[in-house]
Amino acid sequence: MKHDMTSRLRTRLQSDDFGNEERGHLAMNTQGEIEAAICEGISRFEQDYMGRGPKDIHAHLIGDLLVVRLHGVLTAAEQHLIKSLPQEKGRALLKDVRSQLIETGRPILEELVERVTGIKTVSLHTDVSTVTGEEVILFTLAGVPGFRQTKNQAFDRSVSSGTCLTS
Repeated sequence: MKHDMTSRLRTRLQSDDFGNEERGHLAMNTQGEIEAAICEGISRFEQDYMGRGPKDIHAHLIGDLLVVRLHGVLTAAEQHLIKSLPQEKGRALLKDVRSQLIETGRPILEELVERVTGIKTVSLHTDVSTVTGEEVILFTLAGVPGFRQTKNQAFDRSVSSGTCLTS
């Protein structure tokens, strides 16, 4: 059953176009488009694989690091578990279960990140706060993804370097 669910989710994520494919090869997207596609894919993963999507999600591509911050990820059952057990026991149990679920779904997440960024994942780290319901997922990538700069990014760089670009 778990393998079947994993296969269905992988197929669903593979069939979705996260805005980065153009006739079988990667198109050059902006950093914001890459971050938005990551948010969409991870949100879908959380819904399908973990049982609930986040209330809010943001991705930040910083060099070869991809940081994904999800708010409101705990299910009602998880929140009840935390409240009903002694504090340390409930916290440890929840973190253990979520860690195991992420490890099981790791190949799907890594495949998603590579599909969107064009770069393989070297490592994945995750943690969830049982107090705030916030989850952080950190991907270390094998390189820095290429992306198309927006006009604002090009202007910001020229101003910070002391030169001005004119069109």
